[in-house]
Amino acid sequence: MKLAVSTLGMPGEGLGAAIEVATEHGCQGLELRLHPDTGVHAGLGPGERRSVRERVADAGLEIAALAGYAGVCEPGPDEPVVEHILADLALAADVGAPGVRVFPRGEDPAVGARRLRAVSAAARDLGVRVLVETHDAMATGASVARLLDEAACPETTGVIWDLLHPWRHGEQPADTLGALGPWLAYVQVKDAVSAEDSTPVPMGTGSVPLEESGVLLRASGFDGWVSLEWERTWYPRVAPVGEILPGAAAWVERFGGGSR
Repeated sequence: MKLAVSTLGMPGEGLGAAIEVATEHGCQGLELRLHPDTGVHAGLGPGERRSVRERVADAGLEIAALAGYAGVCEPGPDEPVVEHILADLALAADVGAPGVRVFPRGEDPAVGARRLRAVSAAARDLGVRVLVETHDAMATGASVARLLDEAACPETTGVIWDLLHPWRHGEQPADTLGALGPWLAYVQVKDAVSAEDSTPVPMGTGSVPLEESGVLLRASGFDGWVSLEWERTWYPRVAPVGEILPGAAAWVERFGGGSR
């Protein structure tokens, strides 16, 4: 496994600060939230995109993924959603990210599957994947797997398993991993107070089944990116992400099978 840190945990701090935090704590990559306050978004021009790519590479880091906000199943016309995803895919290719996170934002897998097929050729040409996170209306592995099964674009799609959300919705880690199977491309790790209270807490001090999930991932041979998604953007009173990263690094070291 390779450790990354999400810039969701560094609101308003910009790319330079994110690079500094990641390198200081032994991360190999950055998960870049696409938002103006991070300095990385689809509105960047060619020179700005090149600068992002070079600054990250010069620091000895990789971009693990771009955390976009398109809702692939969101109700409404297809065109705005497809255009949003295509813009994020182009940005990913320009900055050197292998995948773009999208949210479900809707319950109809047929809608999302149609849109995933619509962007598949562009994703393939760009060498970038669309990664659907276990989140909101499709929080479980089973529901996201149904979406990707229907889309049938295995070369250009995958799943981000956010360890919190399927468990919060009653799906046990073994069932999540079993449902995701070959679709699993990326893991977001975090801890929280409880299934009812998602306030972030340091790794191992909350209720998320981190031990069970780690054992399962190790047994599965998963060797991809694990990103600490410390939600300080939404919970500004929690500790700085640098105080939480050692726990995430220890988790990856323990369950990563020595691949770091």
